[in-house]
Amino acid sequence: MIFQILLFVAGLAGLYFGAEWLVKGATRFARAFYIKPVVIGLTIVAFGTSTPELVTSVIAAIRHSGDIAMGNVIGSNIANIGLILGLSALVQPLKVDMKLLYREMPIMVGISLFLYFVGCDGMLSRLEGGILLAGISFYTFYVYRVALKEAGAVEQEYQEFEGHLEKGRDTLSRDILLIFLGLAGLVAGAHLMVHSSIYIARVLRISELVIGLTVIAVGTSLPELATSMVAAIRKESDISVGNVIGSNIFNILAVLGVATLVRPLPVNPASLRVDMPVMLFFSIFLIPMITWKFVITRIQGLLLLVWYAAYILWLFR
Repeated sequence: MIFQILLFVAGLAGLYFGAEWLVKGATRFARAFYIKPVVIGLTIVAFGTSTPELVTSVIAAIRHSGDIAMGNVIGSNIANIGLILGLSALVQPLKVDMKLLYREMPIMVGISLFLYFVGCDGMLSRLEGGILLAGISFYTFYVYRVALKEAGAVEQEYQEFEGHLEKGRDTLSRDILLIFLGLAGLVAGAHLMVHSSIYIARVLRISELVIGLTVIAVGTSLPELATSMVAAIRKESDISVGNVIGSNIFNILAVLGVATLVRPLPVNPASLRVDMPVMLFFSIFLIPMITWKFVITRIQGLLLLVWYAAYILWLFR
């Protein structure tokens, strides 16, 4: 048991550093070809922080652990709003000015509803996975087109946030090496996490779904947590919130899309009764929270944390 816990921790470290190296390498590589910072921020950074969820869910699908694959996505989306935005708002009230985010939030709610609808038959088929995967292509194109029309202040915000990646005199070959090291770390870390989680769940007689919704979901969300916390500390609130919204959209469209193409995923009835409605509740509640006064206050952040804690306690009741 202790050995499996150590394997889980090692897998967690592999996921975190793998995502960190992948995002840094890909960001610098993109910058070398003069890609605009706002495009890098809304694609490579936002999607790159979700690569742990992607690799973990794909490996779980390959190992016939559909509950872990689904639980990872649903739990990560809940944790992104309840835990990560809650903690970020406690650090610094999150003032949101970027109009792009107002357009993205209904998209997040819409695809969450779509996931619930297609999952009502108890299975996500390869066809439905293909539809989800096509959705991420359209979404990425949409973000790219709209982001280029945003005000110059948004461009400057992403440029300032990415300033911490400018340290050192890295060469293109080092950036490519970082990308490959990141991918290797992600694959190895995801394999260790899934393997150890299945063992621990069986020993403790906890369902794989609960493990996916909690421990694995929070573990794979660490890159989003780090990115959003840094953005909050640097008072780049749009990036903090945008990272969460972009990640939630990516998790459903890309992560479940790829995992379902690998192997059709069963949808646990418990997820339909509780977990997906909770994910929808957090997603829908975020809209009036942000658009009312265009800020997530510390009190609202605390409220998000309390709700998230109540959900976790209910799972382990």
